[in-house]
Amino acid sequence: MRNNYSKYKWVNSDTNSLFEAILTLESVEEARNFFRDLLTEQEITEFGQRGKGARLLAKDIPYTQIEKETGMSSKTIARIQKWLKDGMGGYLTMIKKLGEKGGL
Repeated sequence: MRNNYSKYKWVNSDTNSLFEAILTLESVEEARNFFRDLLTEQEITEFGQRGKGARLLAKDIPYTQIEKETGMSSKTIARIQKWLKDGMGGYLTMIKKLGEKGGL
């Protein structure tokens, strides 16, 4: 999926540098350390929950079960579902790549 990123305000040299930095990480430990320095513990936890929510939605798990497993609100789950359907393909790429590695 190709996107015209120039139309997004959040795409700039700073965010591009951040994404390049993420791509240099070579292990879960390096990623864990980097993200802990970058984000709060709560933000990291929320990112993890969103990833899990996306994987469960892709398996057609009901919202109520996802709420119980993740603690996320139905509003957050609905937002993830919207991005799965109409987003930039990031969640779907993650799900596919984790599935190829046996991570689902």
